[in-house]
Amino acid sequence: MSAAAHDLVDAAVEGHRTELLELRRDLHATPELSWQEQRTTELVAERLQRAGLSVTRLPHTGLIADVGDGPPVVALRADLDALPVEDLTTDAWVSTRPGVAHACGHDVHTAGLVGAGLALARLHERGQLPGRVRLLFQPAEEVMPGGATALIDLGALDQVEQIFCLHCDPTLDLGQVGVREGPITGAADQLEVRLTGSGGHTSRPHLTEDLTFALAKLITELPAVLSRRLDPRAGVSVVWGMVRAGVAPNVIPAAGVVGGTVRMLDAVAWSQAERMVREFIDDIVAPYGVKAEVDYRRGVPPVVNDPAATHLLAGAVERVVGLEGRVSTTQSLGGEDFAWFLDAVPGAMGRLGTRTRGGPTYDLHQGNLRVDEGAALLAARVLATVAVDALCAR
Repeated sequence: MSAAAHDLVDAAVEGHRTELLELRRDLHATPELSWQEQRTTELVAERLQRAGLSVTRLPHTGLIADVGDGPPVVALRADLDALPVEDLTTDAWVSTRPGVAHACGHDVHTAGLVGAGLALARLHERGQLPGRVRLLFQPAEEVMPGGATALIDLGALDQVEQIFCLHCDPTLDLGQVGVREGPITGAADQLEVRLTGSGGHTSRPHLTEDLTFALAKLITELPAVLSRRLDPRAGVSVVWGMVRAGVAPNVIPAAGVVGGTVRMLDAVAWSQAERMVREFIDDIVAPYGVKAEVDYRRGVPPVVNDPAATHLLAGAVERVVGLEGRVSTTQSLGGEDFAWFLDAVPGAMGRLGTRTRGGPTYDLHQGNLRVDEGAALLAARVLATVAVDALCAR
């Protein structure tokens, strides 16, 4: 990117500062769950159309917007959905929808990509956009299977040569972006196991199937067995988030259910995981005479950043915030369906710092998550910059 183009991006984002912050607050106050992001979609579509972008609304929710002329085509992605989590913050823009909150920062992602789109539209008007940039506003990142595969099936990556995104990271300060070549997230699957038996009196467990005991053995034994049967370098992790069984302390229930996630760092281990999990579950519960019904839902493979794309993203971060703003980051076990985009075309994901310098550290997927709002403006500048740099490099 030329110095003039860089200055134009900065000026465009700064010129929309108030609007972008208000958009982020609006989205935070009116979060929408996966596949329900109608209002969010309309807000984004209307603003981008006013800026002259070509907008295509998707069949359910989400949209695709193009700016410039191409090929080459570079894509940028943001996710729209919120989580079924109670908003525990006390800001004026606290969620107005009980039990729903932007606890993963997707409101920041969306506002940032809108800002990038407005900056790129300004570049295109001035004849300084050397190709076409496609903006993907994706629904349903938080559920399995996510919305990424739906976008790919609809042709969102047609002609796209590279793709980039940023994801909020509350462990990094505002002004920092974590960059990593190779795998940056883990594979993530969803698991639910329902056990059934005849039920009975707790005084006579030998005359029935002790389903609660079998459920407890499954909860403890499955993670232990997987840790011994899969390569420990794969970092396999089974964590249960839900367990239900019984209504009375002296009654062995006839049914119980446990649900959680299966995560790992390695794509090879991920390809084997479902078969092994099903086999081990049967082995664990067999001695107790209960029946196991397994719902194993494959989610996403690891996000694996392409070396060349990662280099471009790192360069864009340095251009926007300086060398000190680009920081290294580690691979996490968090799942991200951006992985499916990278399975189709090369690209990179970076981690966007959202912690106010000197402020508290929050965690994603928690109702108390608060972000430094400047992160949305920084995301807009970095995304616009990396898109132009990628086009220039083709």
